[in-house]
Amino acid sequence: MAYDSDLTDQQWDIVGPLLPVNGGSGRPVELDLRMALNAMFYLVRTGGQWRYLPKDFPKWQSVYYHFRKWATDGTWQAINEELRKMERENRGRKPEPTGAIVDSQSTKTTEAGGERGYDGGKNVKGRKRHVIVDTVGNLLSVVVNAANSDDRAGAKDAFAKLSVDTITSLQKIWADGGYSGEPFLNWVHETLQAVLEIAHRPPNAEGFVVVPVRWVVERTLAWLGRYRRLSKDYERCTKSSEGMIFVASITTMLRRLSTAH
Repeated sequence: MAYDSDLTDQQWDIVGPLLPVNGGSGRPVELDLRMALNAMFYLVRTGGQWRYLPKDFPKWQSVYYHFRKWATDGTWQAINEELRKMERENRGRKPEPTGAIVDSQSTKTTEAGGERGYDGGKNVKGRKRHVIVDTVGNLLSVVVNAANSDDRAGAKDAFAKLSVDTITSLQKIWADGGYSGEPFLNWVHETLQAVLEIAHRPPNAEGFVVVPVRWVVERTLAWLGRYRRLSKDYERCTKSSEGMIFVASITTMLRRLSTAH
């Protein structure tokens, strides 16, 4: 049975070569990786549970094993990075960005357990997603931790996950008032050799206001919110939480890349 979330042939031709190859001395991988990806994309889109994956997908234990392995060994971020470069080049831009926007989003957790905390400002008990995007909204990095974590500390962790090429390319970082203060400004200058600009809401503004540049990262968070698995943080481990966000980002970019040709 085919599902709307399944990879098209064109999308598989793009992402298939980016998957890790088992080159060790152990047993060869017998799992159909395309079907495994279809199962992962189905789960993140529909918000289902691993053990309730439809029977026409591979065994859920095998699918979950690969998802979890790729979440912990950096494979998802590496695939996301390659697709982000392709997507930027399709737009006529250089593969590495010169500007980035950082923001955080607090989200509720479930009874699955794991790291969590209380964000008094947002009145949310759960976790916080620290995201960095480029100026067209492509995800560059994500770190998930307890909701009571400091935005600036989370941003530092997210920047630490970027490749050397990306960090070297960055010249300007935009953020909201939660990242203000001389210590973080100096850290951005000294560590990233970039300029930090705080994008403030217009004075005396009421209700929803589109803030220049910052709307880009807010749009990305809205895109990610379309994936039901991300409506809350259902994962026990924050590495799996980050993996789910990368999977959603990857499916979004694959859709753009396949329709661009």
